[in-house]
Amino acid sequence: MSTSGTVAAVDLGATSGRVILGHVDTDGVRMEHVARFPNGPVTLHEHDREALHWDVVELYRQVTDGLRQAFATHPAIVSIGIDSWAVDYGLLRDGRLLGLPSHYRDERHEGGVDRVHRRMDTAELYARNGLQHLPFNTVFQFAADPSLQLAQRALLIPDLLGYWLTGVQAAERTNASTTGVLNATTRGWDPALRAAAGLPAGLLPTLRDPGDRLGPLLPSVADAVGGQAPVTLVGSHDTASAVVAVPATEPDFAYISSGTWSLVGIELDAPVLSDAARDANCTNEGGVDGRVRFLKNVSGLWLLSESVRTWERGGYHIDLEALLASAAAVTAPVPVFDPADESFTAPGDMPARIAAWCGDHGLSAPASRAEFVRSILESLAAAYAETLATISTITGKDVRQVHIVGGGSQNRLLCQLTADRTGLPVLAGPVEATALGNILVQARASGFGGLRGASLEALRATIARTVEPVRYTPRADHTSPQSAPRRRMSV
Repeated sequence: MSTSGTVAAVDLGATSGRVILGHVDTDGVRMEHVARFPNGPVTLHEHDREALHWDVVELYRQVTDGLRQAFATHPAIVSIGIDSWAVDYGLLRDGRLLGLPSHYRDERHEGGVDRVHRRMDTAELYARNGLQHLPFNTVFQFAADPSLQLAQRALLIPDLLGYWLTGVQAAERTNASTTGVLNATTRGWDPALRAAAGLPAGLLPTLRDPGDRLGPLLPSVADAVGGQAPVTLVGSHDTASAVVAVPATEPDFAYISSGTWSLVGIELDAPVLSDAARDANCTNEGGVDGRVRFLKNVSGLWLLSESVRTWERGGYHIDLEALLASAAAVTAPVPVFDPADESFTAPGDMPARIAAWCGDHGLSAPASRAEFVRSILESLAAAYAETLATISTITGKDVRQVHIVGGGSQNRLLCQLTADRTGLPVLAGPVEATALGNILVQARASGFGGLRGASLEALRATIARTVEPVRYTPRADHTSPQSAPRRRMSV
């Protein structure tokens, strides 16, 4: 068994993508960033509306260019792994893409919810797929997609890129679990769910697991990137990879993968499909090694980034660090709103929407940019605390500490407010949890760094040796701002 090796992690988010070299040995993991590129929706006019799409062809060009830089930096790469956001997909016919994939924030999916619920009621839907109701879940996107009957194959975003790299079509199971078409108990495609979505026969590919080899790079791709290495399936849903890299040393932990979205949950060995779980709108998503990520999606720093974009469009220069410091210094009461409200889903003027929400609920809107930021972070922390309390009640799991990973772990105010509101110690970091989880699954599959056959706990111990989280202790003197009754997203 080799003691060290290098892999390439392709980590794609809703706003940017990266190609990162992961150097793994028995001492831990060292990352080397070789490429970073923007990613975001493209607005196209379609009939009588403006539609949001992903420019996945440009994304593939950026990925291959990043891999070319990776091979130029380190020719002996032994594996490539891809992770991305969930739910969105491309349709293929005769191996060719039928148009740019729709963006999950596009309004197209709205008609799909009613179509699916006419064919299967919400109780049976949850009993089969175990998913939190989100109107952009793939099952609803499928039901609303007019191109579906023309297609022969649907591939989620990381699977589509993997197909273009290797010529092999497959569905990695952790990301497939977010579609609403995978059975949460059998972990296979569910015929009744396929029928509810109106899927043609053969549209869904063969399921594969993290650690499986997808295949070598196509010769033309290898020539273009200047090297050859197999593509290894990882937890291709970015949260599945992020949870692998939670540096937990004790079993009674919760995690918050905090970025554009916040995924708040715990890890279980089996799904929870009870009425209480459905009523609380909790979700059961697949994790690496067959684990279940029992969690809720409670929105995230999208609220802050959209607010900053709005202010910048208005001609203001925003220094985010200074703005966060001002928000931390706010002593006046600020409103706590429901970050999961559907009014905050689409891009746009987020401060105006927050102010409107407050007016609708009898609250005073924030009076300054600092108060808006404080209101956003207090609301997220309150949602985290409420979600963890609900999850603990439903599962009976006693959570003793909270790990925040991803970009939100750098937000000191958010981490401290989360500790204050949960009453639990918060351990923040690593920031690059998704890429680290991607790298470790590849290293284990490749058999180096002493990780061949390693358990998930052993992979986490490797992260704990590599990264020292920042600890936040609950403050006894934290006072709650004004708030309003919370509204759960309607089903």
